[in-house]
Amino acid sequence: MKTFPMFIRMTDRDVVILGGGEQALQKTRLMLKTEARLTVIATDLLPELAAYVAAGRITVQASPLTPIVASAALVFIATGCPGLDAALWQLAKAQGARMINVVDEPALCDAITPALVDRDPVIVAIGTEGTAPVLGREIRARIEAMLDPALGNLAAAAGAMRGAVAQGVPKSRRRAFWEWVFDGRHQSAGTVADHIAKIGSAIAAGAAPSPSGLVSVIAVQPGAADLLTLRDLRCLQQADVIFHDRLIGCEVLDLARRDAARVCVGPDSKADAMHGAAKSGQRVVRLTLGQVARTEAEAISIASLAERGPVHRLVQVRRAG
Repeated sequence: MKTFPMFIRMTDRDVVILGGGEQALQKTRLMLKTEARLTVIATDLLPELAAYVAAGRITVQASPLTPIVASAALVFIATGCPGLDAALWQLAKAQGARMINVVDEPALCDAITPALVDRDPVIVAIGTEGTAPVLGREIRARIEAMLDPALGNLAAAAGAMRGAVAQGVPKSRRRAFWEWVFDGRHQSAGTVADHIAKIGSAIAAGAAPSPSGLVSVIAVQPGAADLLTLRDLRCLQQADVIFHDRLIGCEVLDLARRDAARVCVGPDSKADAMHGAAKSGQRVVRLTLGQVARTEAEAISIASLAERGPVHRLVQVRRAG
């Protein structure tokens, strides 16, 4: 690695952005998500930047010859003009700036801005050391699809409950408790508020509830992995065991968890096996080809499992593609 990934606390630290155009605005939007003190150095500002100044969210100065450049935790140079950026880089270095990011100039960067997946307080950063930013954005899009939009709310609530968990749940049960809290299947059954209420009940009981089964049926078109919905992708990522038709290709199966068990299904839909897996608390996905008639038949088969015992917390039948 030429660069080392690290999360830096920005509370009450100064960040300086040199420039008042589109590139500077992009960096401003990014840094306004932090708790840093933000100063923009420019003579002309885009209307949105001027609105941030009027609202007191950022301060503005006209001259780059200011002590704040030397003391700043991070300096962005983003005028949109490569020649001016290079000159300002030299000036900032001469003033003693230690951590500089020059937009689109990796050779002049002490720090490189990663592609971010923001589920505050959960943050995922993807970097390519400035070599392939388009690839970084592609990876970001894939991770965005995997993570529930409400994940940050759940993480924040869990953090607020850590003291109550320490008092109410015996140490020997805490690992299993937290695994249950962040088990992705809960995000498919109700809102975050519903799950937070369940967490409170579990704390009062001193342990996580016993696992319940889940069966999801997803109908796909051969070779059409890109037509899967975000919910389909989450189900595949969360599955413990996948029952799939013989003609379901690797392009779909490779989207599942690596450690998920995979069972190729022939003419028999293996309803007994799916029932047994769900009864043991596992998350089951049935991948079937996308013909409507077959999907409906599979739905009937899966729904009939409920007659054998109340083991299914949720049965989902969807058609992707």
